[in-house]
Amino acid sequence: MKKLILERYPRTLDKKLIIEINAGKVEDLYDDFDKHAPYVRKELDQDLVDYIVDAVQEISREDFIIQFRLNTKPDESLTSRVIKSVHNYFRYLKQLEKRELAKMSRTSIIFFFIGFVILSLSVWINKKFINDESIFSHIITEGLTVAAWVALWNAIATFFINWAPRRRKIKMYERISQAHIHFHGKEADSQ
Repeated sequence: MKKLILERYPRTLDKKLIIEINAGKVEDLYDDFDKHAPYVRKELDQDLVDYIVDAVQEISREDFIIQFRLNTKPDESLTSRVIKSVHNYFRYLKQLEKRELAKMSRTSIIFFFIGFVILSLSVWINKKFINDESIFSHIITEGLTVAAWVALWNAIATFFINWAPRRRKIKMYERISQAHIHFHGKEADSQ
């Protein structure tokens, strides 16, 4: 199956996959609300970002380049600004993902600490009222035990289930932020 997916992408002479993006002009690569910002600070068009991310996820660990095919090839200064803006945008996404990973880790640590404290309290209350046969003491100790395990489970599940996908996203954004980017004009292809 993976071979079929990889066959959809052309390759360079040195066997890197080419993620091809066709657009009319450079302005089509950016969000419309950012018309007056310099290219280096503009937000990339969300469809473009999604396409690049989907393509990189699809090709997995294969080496790749990003190739823009525009109606006319932009001059050198414009291409260098676009390359810089694409790299900067994916570095920005990487930083956002790192921030979310740090927040998730802090939340997991807090839940783990809360769960440990509640579990300790539950054990202490169980020992304190070991001979107490009242329903109230059983409800309190069982409730604390359940709350402790829920908090501990939440800490462990949040960390182990969400950590790996976030790390993969960070690595993917890093790969994209370092990708080689080429520009071609469609008029050159028709000659």
